[in-house]
Amino acid sequence: MAARDAVRNAGCGPDAPAPLPTLVAVSKVQPWERIAPVLAAGQRVFGENRVQEAQTRWAGVRETYPDLELRLIGPLQTNKVRAALDLFDVIETVDRENLAAAIADAVAKGAPRRRLYVQVNTGEEPQKAGVAPAEADAFIARLRDHHRLEIEGLMCIPPVDEAPGPHFALLARIAARNGIPRLSMGMSSDFETAVRFGATSVRVGSALFGAR
Repeated sequence: MAARDAVRNAGCGPDAPAPLPTLVAVSKVQPWERIAPVLAAGQRVFGENRVQEAQTRWAGVRETYPDLELRLIGPLQTNKVRAALDLFDVIETVDRENLAAAIADAVAKGAPRRRLYVQVNTGEEPQKAGVAPAEADAFIARLRDHHRLEIEGLMCIPPVDEAPGPHFALLARIAARNGIPRLSMGMSSDFETAVRFGATSVRVGSALFGAR
């Protein structure tokens, strides 16, 4: 798989982080006939945008592929929290107080405790989800201290019309000062840059599946 090899090679320089970043195959809205060969070739980590779409697409697949890992990389509505926790291994889009409260409440009522990422809106774009960079430290502290949620990583999506490097660097600084070990950043067009800035996972769709 060319995209998987490219991710591996992007992490082979002298300053590359270890271990190499996880390749998250962005399977949202892709037909199953495109996903199945990627899965059969050994890819096990997939990213989805919508809970209901993912439920339909992946129902029963774990019976054949028990090592499958599903990540929610799209916005999560509070009324879908329990379904998301039942389905996804990782939720990368925690970005507001009421969502954090809903996750904590669902876990207290018996939902699986999943790996969580805070989405940071590094470009402060009004049309995008994510906590503002200036508010990230306080938000992370509240998740930990008030909601008793463990935060594994941070995620960002830089503006399409700006160089991604400064945004990746900003995310890395926020993670470092909050003791957060993982960074989900970089997509098909900029994952090599993301790896250089310390990405531990990259979200690649079109480079794997082709244009939708």
